[in-house]
Amino acid sequence: MSELAKMKCEACQADAPTVTDAELRELIRAIPDWSVQVRDGIMQLERVYKFKNFKQAMAFTNKLAVLAEQEFHHPGILTEWGKVTVCWWSHSIKGLHRNDFIMAAKTDLLFD
Repeated sequence: MSELAKMKCEACQADAPTVTDAELRELIRAIPDWSVQVRDGIMQLERVYKFKNFKQAMAFTNKLAVLAEQEFHHPGILTEWGKVTVCWWSHSIKGLHRNDFIMAAKTDLLFD
């Protein structure tokens, strides 16, 4: 288990700083299957998980929903036949916070 996956999310206020470029380079190495995407000027972490069918994709989505509620940090989730696309970013700061990397690592554990 990665060190990030062992951490807990912290409350993120609207004035919290986004990760720096140096922090981004360091943190992304811990979650190599994730990519950084920019949508509407907002940096997000994205990963597509593949499944054999819709039922497995939906079961993963439901496990992710439980995790998100436990951590009180919620992703964008697109569930389709055979795949789930997950996007993490911090809505309150309109960008990436350490919490997003923690949740990406925790999401990976649900897939294993």
